Amino acid sequence: MVTGLGSGSGSDPNSDSNGWGRARGLALKSLVLIGGVLLVKRLTKSTTRWDHAKIVTQSLTGEKFSKEQASRDPDNYFNIRMLTCPAAEMVDGSKVLYFEQAFWRTPQKPFRQRFYMVKPCPKELKCDVEVGSYAIRDAEEYKNFCDRSKDQRPLPEEVIGDIAEHLTTIHLKRCDRGKRCLYEGSTPPGGFPNSWNGATYCTSELAILKNNEIHTWDRGYDDGGNQVWGVKEGPYEFKPAPASSVSELFSPLNLPPLQSMEKRIEGSFVLQV
Repeated sequence: MVTGLGSGSGSDPNSDSNGWGRARGLALKSLVLIGGVLLVKRLTKSTTRWDHAKIVTQSLTGEKFSKEQASRDPDNYFNIRMLTCPAAEMVDGSKVLYFEQAFWRTPQKPFRQRFYMVKPCPKELKCDVEVGSYAIRDAEEYKNFCDRSKDQRPLPEEVIGDIAEHLTTIHLKRCDRGKRCLYEGSTPPGGFPNSWNGATYCTSELAILKNNEIHTWDRGYDDGGNQVWGVKEGPYEFKPAPASSVSELFSPLNLPPLQSMEKRIEGSFVLQV
């Protein structure tokens, strides 16, 4: 019996090394598995509310044009220059952006100027980012704000002091996977009060797409629900303009007669409500 036990433990000299090899293999697999789990957790870590606000802020910032859309449909869309840049930061971390729109031929004469305030949505709302628009106390002082050197701009504390009437708020949500957009949203049902051109309220839609493309759609309605200003065919599409395409902006297609342009302007835009 003793011999049997002795022959059983000593008859195969490789058994111990095989056992240790299997143990090392299992340990290595376990480490790889644990490391993989930690990596996946790190890669799939939830984006914070402030991360979403930062992405939207960066996407809104910069110079963009509706040139391509105006080329496709010149009867309904102008080539508009949209320019946005950081202006201040609130105590709670909200970013204040200066925003202006102008016809591409006259960028020094913006027809719309606003402050945007970008911050995470309140936790009780089912959205990710809140974009509020505000009137500017003395808009004339802010014309071409983004085109100026920083020492020629109003100071951040002056910007905060010049934030005037609240106009609209858009609540953005992350887009579902597979869609072209990153974020999209609109004003709440019923919109916000507006009195321009016979309107009683207005609505706004905003979509943030990849490559910093922005789609905006602002419309005004009367008491009967009839649209009285804003384009009807769909949102304006603003895309960053490559430097090489600036000369292409000076095209006959983008040079409608001044009188026809003036007629089309009315009812298409809110010229400083």
